[in-house]
Amino acid sequence: MSIWCGTNQAISHSISVRIFIKHFVTLKTPVWFYNRSNRKAITGTTIRSLSSPHLENLTSRQKEQISVYANALLEWNQRMNLTAVAEMSEVMTRHVEDSLAIIPSIQNAYLSHCNSASCDNLNLVDVGSGPGLPGLILAIACPSWKVTLLESMNKRCLFLEHAIGVTGLTNVQVLRARAESVGHKLEFREVFDVAVARAVAEMRVLAEYCLPLVRVGGLFVAAKGHDPQEEVRNAEKAIQLMGASILQLYSVESHSPYGQRTAIICLKERPTPKKYPRDPGTPSKSPL
Repeated sequence: MSIWCGTNQAISHSISVRIFIKHFVTLKTPVWFYNRSNRKAITGTTIRSLSSPHLENLTSRQKEQISVYANALLEWNQRMNLTAVAEMSEVMTRHVEDSLAIIPSIQNAYLSHCNSASCDNLNLVDVGSGPGLPGLILAIACPSWKVTLLESMNKRCLFLEHAIGVTGLTNVQVLRARAESVGHKLEFREVFDVAVARAVAEMRVLAEYCLPLVRVGGLFVAAKGHDPQEEVRNAEKAIQLMGASILQLYSVESHSPYGQRTAIICLKERPTPKKYPRDPGTPSKSPL
């Protein structure tokens, strides 16, 4: 079964840097800020140099979409702090490769534990998406998935709307809000098949952010480093309070040079008590 399938039609928009900077503070809706003539192609040398099966499984259209996204990220990053990464090679290895690498763990766990014969049409939320990692990359690689990018910072949401536009993605929406607030809204509480989070917070905090959004029988997947065992042990109580249990620590086959990655996978077994998540800011200040 191929995890990368389907195509999306790309569109392009451009706006001058001067106009963007002039109006950035007062704009209430995202602007399109992109210059195709300055885009650096990465579908050749950079992708080949990584020798990654995750990238090799992408279609030419999906590789082009990743190229467009990576260039937009670096271009916007010159004017607002979206990522510490400043080079194309690092975007590919640290961000894109790591994001693609968690897809098999999501699929394997979903097929094995969620009473489903297919991973198509998953409803997934990326909590604390930042510049769209991993959610936007997952949306490119798995166009049958419906992806919600949950992000509280306005500048990041502006970039996410722009990135969705220039890549031509139609299976992604941006939700500007805090996880603690969204977790109490009926249209989002316990409706997602999968919640993912990468580089957001420790597991005790992530459990309270993510699990109220996951339906009973769904998954919470946290992307972590090579040795998260102690963090997981400390989070067992919080995970149980949210109505879930730890399924497995999945060693991720990432070809990133930054070391082994681990996907911590939790299964939602019962509804989350109504008092969770707690008020905005409380989970991070007073982890369970």
